[in-house]
Amino acid sequence: MPQFLVAIHHPDNYDPSIEGEAMQRDISSLNKEMVAAGVRLYVAGLEPAPKAKSLRATSNGEVLITDGPYLEAKEHIGGLWILEVADQDEALAWALACRAPVEIRQCFQKPPQPTDTTSR
Repeated sequence: MPQFLVAIHHPDNYDPSIEGEAMQRDISSLNKEMVAAGVRLYVAGLEPAPKAKSLRATSNGEVLITDGPYLEAKEHIGGLWILEVADQDEALAWALACRAPVEIRQCFQKPPQPTDTTSR
């Protein structure tokens, strides 16, 4: 079954303290529904983008490490779910329940490798 990243976007200056009890309850309920439905593989909140470190390879082969996110943007990913669902439409339905700006992307998956039974 395909897996999808549901990335929650927060404004660059997002303050988690604005999340009231009702919002926290709603997200907790959504997580419980996802678990009960067997679709949630992983969930995580992320620290604010200014706490990130970015690595870039330079033309001379060295690695440049800088403070902050890789991309300069007005929004950054603040949390994520990995869902295993039938298709993108089902992922979209779960994402709509979040009621926050989200981005959905299907995860690349390797095809199963054949089992070599001759070497046993």
